[in-house]
Amino acid sequence: MFKKCTLLFSAILLTSSINAQINILNAKEVDEIGQIGNDQMAKNIDVPIPYGYIADRDVLWSKVVWEVIDLNQKINLPYYFPTDTTNVSHNRRSLWDNLVTGLKGGVFEAYPDSFFSSAYPEKELEDKVFTYYYTPPSGGDKEKIEIASKDIFAYKIKGMWYFDKRQGELKYRLLGLSPMTKDNASNMSIAIDQSTGKPVAEESDVLFPLFWVFYPAVRQVLHNAKVFNPKNSMQPISFDHLLNARRFSAVIVKEENIYDNRKIEDYVRGNSLFQLLEADRIKESIRNREMDMWSY
Repeated sequence: MFKKCTLLFSAILLTSSINAQINILNAKEVDEIGQIGNDQMAKNIDVPIPYGYIADRDVLWSKVVWEVIDLNQKINLPYYFPTDTTNVSHNRRSLWDNLVTGLKGGVFEAYPDSFFSSAYPEKELEDKVFTYYYTPPSGGDKEKIEIASKDIFAYKIKGMWYFDKRQGELKYRLLGLSPMTKDNASNMSIAIDQSTGKPVAEESDVLFPLFWVFYPAVRQVLHNAKVFNPKNSMQPISFDHLLNARRFSAVIVKEENIYDNRKIEDYVRGNSLFQLLEADRIKESIRNREMDMWSY
């Protein structure tokens, strides 16, 4: 019994000491760590799981919704961290850093809206996407600040729920993704100090989308980007897998509707609780669609 416990304890120590890096067990030199060998390359099909073809005539019903993923929630933290990359390996980056890398590399394009009407020109990306201009409350010239991962507080996503009559089930397809941050340049509200009666500039908590990306175009980049897996560091999960599996907590903020696709806050005003209840109502109506399709 003592011998078995000793072997088990040694195995645990050995496993915990292994750094989760690609090819570390086959590397003969330090430079080979992180490189995939020819044999492993031949065995690995390192591409995102392809979407199946969906004919329009097979879509019996569909609805497009916009949701917000709040990065303050614990389940959504894998999309936020790491914010400091000095103490982590080079293959661990936040969702924001991977999006910026893909945009700067020209792998995909950024759009100003969720309908992907016209992409930002390359010369405008630096001023309209990667940086913002901050106006100090005391006045003075605007300061140009580069947006970092810590400045991203939420992600807005656009997706379609649809009923596939060929498969006989309700499915979801992610269409767009947008990082959201505080508009430190223009969203400065003016409040009155009750003690002095003078106006005081306060930073607003209003979030706005920086840009939109067409999700099918960014799948390969997010597939190559791995998320830290706390349960097994040798088996990281890709951002593409997390998003397609809907492993996040999100709140519906808008659905396509006849009223110019108005937001929930536009017709449920001034009451956050009622806005959440309306979001839950929309979610339940989508879920009930699948059951209604099987009603006779």
